[in-house]
Formats: sequence, structure tokens, C-alpha cells
Amino acid sequence: MLTITQALYDQIVAHSRADHPDEACGVVAGPAGTGRPERFIPMLNAARSPTFYEFDSADLLKLYREMDDRDEEPVIVYHSHTATEAYPSRTDVTYANEPGAHYVLVSTADADDAGPFQFRSYRIVDGVITEEDVEVVEAYEPA
Repeated sequence: MLTITQALYDQIVAHSRADHPDEACGVVAGPAGTGRPERFIPMLNAARSPTFYEFDSADLLKLYREMDDRDEEPVIVYHSHTATEAYPSRTDVTYANEPGAHYVLVSTADADDAGPFQFRSYRIVDGVITEEDVEVVEAYEPA
């Protein structure tokens, strides 16, 4: 299960809506080994596409160096789908290279009449997609 604060949830949704009609993408980092998403890091979709996202390689290298310096890891890797449901595509699965991360997809298309967006989380390991529950909390319990 992914547990995420309302503030982080809202930031991911806002970024997804702001970049529409292009796909938005980013990372939420957290202290290494905790699995706790804490630091919102919106990224530029270098592909600038409504059907595909790509992290800029220089930005990604900078991000990983920064996370390493801060003893952080990517807890959430997120992106949006602008015209389809929030479910990983074959391309998404191919590029899922963080087996410990939660892959969050936000659909900015009203694909299921459930509202203007969907927010769903998955684990993607060795090409296998497993959807997980998302719990939105006001704040995390003290460690």
C-alpha cells in the first residue's frame, strides 16, 4: 500500500493538470530505507508529448546525485495519462527500473466517468504490474 500525505497527493494532481495536454512526470523522494514519500520533485517531460513522457537525462542525473547526497531514494515515480485511464502502458512497464518504487499514474482524462482524474498506484517488478491501495493521510505517524 502507498501511504501519501494530502499535500503530496494534491501537488501530483496539480502538476498533472497543469501540464495537460502533455504528460507530466516527476518523483517524490524519501529518506533511504523508509518507504516514506516526502519531497515532491516535479520534472520536465523532455518529450513534451501527450502520449509519452521522458525524463531529461541531465536532469535525472542531477536528481540522483542530489538524492544520494541527501540519503534519499525515489519512493514514488509518477506521470500522467492525458487520454487514457491511469494504468501502465507497455512503454511504462519497459521503463520501470526502480523495483522498490511506487509507480503513480494520474489520468487527466475522464475515462471512467468517475471525475476529472484518477490517481492510482502500482508496483512494477520484472514486467509484472500489481495495483496497490492508496491511503491519503493528513500527516505521517511519528517514526
